[in-house]
Amino acid sequence: MDKVKLGKSDIEVSAMTVGCWSFGGGDYWGEQSQKDVDNVVNTALDLGITTFDTAEMYNNGASELSLGKALKRRRDEAIVISKIGPANAAHVRKHCIESLERLGMDYLDVYMLHWPVAGTQLTNGEIILQLDALKKEGLIRSIGISNFGYRQMEEVVKTGIQIDVNEIAYNIVSRAIEAEIAPYCLAHNISIIGAMGLQQGLLAGIYKTPDDVPLNQAHSRHFANDRGGGTSRHGEAGAEKEIFSTIAQLQKIADDLRVHIAQLSIAWILKKPFMASTLVGSRNIEELKVNLEACSLEISDDTEALIDSISQPVWDLLGNSPDYYENRSKSRIL
Repeated sequence: MDKVKLGKSDIEVSAMTVGCWSFGGGDYWGEQSQKDVDNVVNTALDLGITTFDTAEMYNNGASELSLGKALKRRRDEAIVISKIGPANAAHVRKHCIESLERLGMDYLDVYMLHWPVAGTQLTNGEIILQLDALKKEGLIRSIGISNFGYRQMEEVVKTGIQIDVNEIAYNIVSRAIEAEIAPYCLAHNISIIGAMGLQQGLLAGIYKTPDDVPLNQAHSRHFANDRGGGTSRHGEAGAEKEIFSTIAQLQKIADDLRVHIAQLSIAWILKKPFMASTLVGSRNIEELKVNLEACSLEISDDTEALIDSISQPVWDLLGNSPDYYENRSKSRIL
């Protein structure tokens, strides 16, 4: 398993990061057994996947609790990332301590501000100062941001405080960061960890039509606003025809290469020079092993260019806003 140094830190992350959103179970993903979580986490470590991503908001803290149980005897082998929600950013230390208590850990490897703040008395820069205080105290090793755009990154970089990583959505049908965010991160030695590597199952070939997609996974701008059954708020038309055309073509490429479509989707992400790691959810060992094989799959420049081409119509329709849940006129990522 390849490992990449995170920003200017001495932390190395694995090419694949285990996304822990489903851990602990909840309304969004449904039930998740602790036995499966234990198996996924321990198998991942055995196979060289060292990095795990959670957040206080994932299943109202149940994800952190579940991950902590699974890592109880192997904490020193893991890189653990957690995130504080912007609504709680006025009390950064308190929420960090609460996350550590749920995880049963003394420190976090990376602690991120989950979304830029807006409409509060604090600025993003002031929150970064609080995160820096946690780093000096030894409660965290590295400061990260998540879902920050070009202008928002400029704001925090101007503090002079070391920011090592921006975690943000990136996959074959979510390419907005290529316009401004990825070039800025490359120029300022800020690593990118891509979220939603398989676009919540779309790029794993799980769904054959938009009607097959569960409501919770269909409320992004990829889908028509009414597709989410009242859970969508973006008010846009989506790009359903273009997305499922892309998936069909992607499946053909995968078949020709004799690989799983999920493996091809992940390998495409990891080929991009601005990607340090990609988040992939694995709810059981079978899913984990399929996803893991992508890390050793090398696709050609021609294959990469072909996937770029077939997915371009989706990017053209969804535009350069990396916020896939709000109308682009109200994007939280600026």
